[in-house]
Amino acid sequence: MERDVVGLLGKIDDYWEMISTHHTSSYSVDKGAFDNATVKILILSKHHQNWEFIFECPNLEEINLDQPSKEQVQAIYKLTNLKRLRIKNFRTKNIEFVNTLFNVEELALEYVSGFSDLSPLQNLLKLKSLHLENLRKVGNFDGLRGIKTLKYLHIDGPLDWKQPIENFSFLEEVPELEILSLMNIVSKTPFPAFLPVLKLKNLLEIRIPMQILDTAEYAFLDSAKPHVKKGFEDRTSWPLYINKDYGDQGYVSLLGKGEGRVKLNHPDAAGKLEAYTKKYEEYKQKSREIILSQ
Repeated sequence: MERDVVGLLGKIDDYWEMISTHHTSSYSVDKGAFDNATVKILILSKHHQNWEFIFECPNLEEINLDQPSKEQVQAIYKLTNLKRLRIKNFRTKNIEFVNTLFNVEELALEYVSGFSDLSPLQNLLKLKSLHLENLRKVGNFDGLRGIKTLKYLHIDGPLDWKQPIENFSFLEEVPELEILSLMNIVSKTPFPAFLPVLKLKNLLEIRIPMQILDTAEYAFLDSAKPHVKKGFEDRTSWPLYINKDYGDQGYVSLLGKGEGRVKLNHPDAAGKLEAYTKKYEEYKQKSREIILSQ
């Protein structure tokens, strides 16, 4: 099988080898369809009849389970040499089936519902990269505490529902984290919700779009990690506003949830942008005071 060169979440080869099912068509896991001694990657679902053939593949490194059956998911505990696992569109009461997957380095759970406890992930002693998307019953992410090998973390919700995060205190105990990526989330903790990032000494990049957090939280992250790349571009910090064209009218969108936009041909556009910039600097000053008090 040819590997998807783009990767799971963009060109991030240092963190992901996992193929993207969006770019790879699945095929029936039927005995005789391939050489079981050489196959390393398989994609299967509840529609595949001879799926138990996976246990006859000694060099299997990666499985993508898209709409799997409960029987298939519960059986993967036997694959103790597995390095990469993706589960998509599945309902389960718990994720204890990962308890024996000690060699898994990359894990993606997408549209997996019915469970709320992430603590079984602490058994993945080599976990390097974790993608969590649309976990409907999960709000508390304390189950990620103590995963000392984790370097890349992405938490996301769908466009019609934002993934709630009760607090970010779990970040205090993922000391090797290098990439923190958050999209379509809602923070349930008042400012400063991101105080725990002060513990992340190896952090290289924060990937959060412009309208996800309250403005004060962006200012705090700017102040807490001034030399860390931020946003989804090669920047040191998020831009305070971005030029966009809406029809024939020019606007700039402001950084921060609910901040809206400013019409550039408004008579007081310059004044509005100046006032917003001043407010952001006040947030940064308050953030610096909080950081110094720690």
